[in-house]
Amino acid sequence: MSLLHHSLTPRLKPLSARRSATLSVLDVGTSKVVCLIAQLKPVAETESLPGRTHLARVIGIGHTRSTGLKGGAIVDLEAAEQAIRQAVDAAERMAKVEVQSVIVNLTGGRLGSQSYAASVAVRSGSVGNSDVERVLAAASEHSLRPGRAVLHALPTGFSLDGQTGVVDPEGLMGDTLGVDMHVVTAEAAVAKNLMLAVERCHLDVEAIVATPYAAGLSALVDDEADMGVCLIDLGGSTTSVGVFLGGHIVHVDALAVGGHHVTMDIARGLSTRIAAAERLKTLYGSTIMTASDERELISVPLVDEEERDIPNHVPKSHLIRIIQPRVEEILELVRDRLRNAGFGAEAGRRVVLTGGASQLTGVTEVARRILSEHKGGAIVRSGRPLGIKGLPEAAKGPAFSAAVGMLVYPQVAHIEHFEPRAGASYLGTGTDGYLARVGRWIKESF
Repeated sequence: MSLLHHSLTPRLKPLSARRSATLSVLDVGTSKVVCLIAQLKPVAETESLPGRTHLARVIGIGHTRSTGLKGGAIVDLEAAEQAIRQAVDAAERMAKVEVQSVIVNLTGGRLGSQSYAASVAVRSGSVGNSDVERVLAAASEHSLRPGRAVLHALPTGFSLDGQTGVVDPEGLMGDTLGVDMHVVTAEAAVAKNLMLAVERCHLDVEAIVATPYAAGLSALVDDEADMGVCLIDLGGSTTSVGVFLGGHIVHVDALAVGGHHVTMDIARGLSTRIAAAERLKTLYGSTIMTASDERELISVPLVDEEERDIPNHVPKSHLIRIIQPRVEEILELVRDRLRNAGFGAEAGRRVVLTGGASQLTGVTEVARRILSEHKGGAIVRSGRPLGIKGLPEAAKGPAFSAAVGMLVYPQVAHIEHFEPRAGASYLGTGTDGYLARVGRWIKESF
C-alpha cells in the first residue's frame, strides 16, 4: 500500500495568496491546551520570514491546564476532552466566532523520520507536471511498519540526470527525474486517539502537524533553515527535535522526557508537593550555579502528617543541584539521538530552543556546552513565535511557538504530497468514528 494511504487527514487545501482567511489551531500538550483563532491577511513575502504569504492576527485565545495526557499521548479521554472544550470555548468567546475545524499538533506517538528516493524516465525530453507527479508517486510507493501513520510527506529535493539541488524541475530538459522524500510518521493509535478527543468536541481535524515542524515554522528566521539548524522543543513531558537543512525539515525525533520530570525531581528531592515544586522551578530554577546561590535561602513548604504547610529554608544551590543533572541528561539524549541519525553536525552548529521548559535560566549555556561539536561552539538561541500580531504578553514566549507555527502551516502545506481523501473529514477511529457511533445510537434509540 502506498505511503499516501497511511495519512490520517486529507491534504490541506492550499491557502490563496490573495485571500484572507480565518484559522483555528489547537495545541494539545501535556502541560497546557491552547486554542488560537486568527485572521490571516495577504502580505508581501519578507526576507526575514521566507515562505510566509499571510500575516496572522490573533483574535481569540484560550488556554487551560492540560489533563488526561501523559508523554504526549491521551491516557484519559474524558479529561482530555474537557480540557479541549475549555480552551476552545474561551477562544470562541474572545473572538466571537464559532470554531468548526482545527489544525492540531502531535508530540507523542514516537515521532520518527524515514527518507525515500525514486526516479522516473522523462517522457517528452522536457520535464512536465505529469513527470513530477509520477516521480512523487513513485517515491510514495513504500510500506510503513504496522501501526505507523504518515503526518507529513515532504519532497526535499529533485535531481535531473544526476544533477542534484534542482528546486523546480518543470520545463528543464533531461532524461531521468529523481526526488528525495522525507516522511514524518507517528504511532497511528496515539494520533487517532488525539483526533477522537477533538472530534468528541464536535470539531473536524483539518491536519495534524508534528510539533517540531510547527515550532520551526514559527521560530526560525532568515536563512537558518537553509544553512542548517536544529530546533529542540522542550515541552512538559516530551522533548521533540527537528533538523532543518536546505530550507526543508529533514529529520524529526522525540523523547518522552521534559520539564515535568524536572518538577518531579524537585518534589522528591525537597519533599514537597508537585505544585510547590513547579512554583520553585518557575521562580528560582536555574541550570547554572553562582557564588551567591549557597548563601541565598528559599522557602520550601513541607507537608506534615496533618497536611499543614511547614516552611523549610534551603540554599538555592540545593535546588540547582537537582535541576542541572536532569536538564543535562535531556540534552545529552538529544545529542546522542542526533549523532546516531547522522545529524550531529547540524546540532553542533546552530540550535534554537523552544517550549516551556526552555525558559529555565541557563538552558542555552548548557545546550551550547553539550551540543557543540566544533571548537567555536554551537550558536544557541531561544526561539519565540515571530511574525504574528494580537498575542498577549504572556503568550509571546517559547511555550507558544508550536501553536503559532500551526497558523503558518497552511501557507506551506501545499508542498506536501498527499492524495486527497473523499469527504471533508476523516474520523480518527477508522470507519467507526465517534460521530458515526453517535449516528448509529440515534438510529437505534429513536
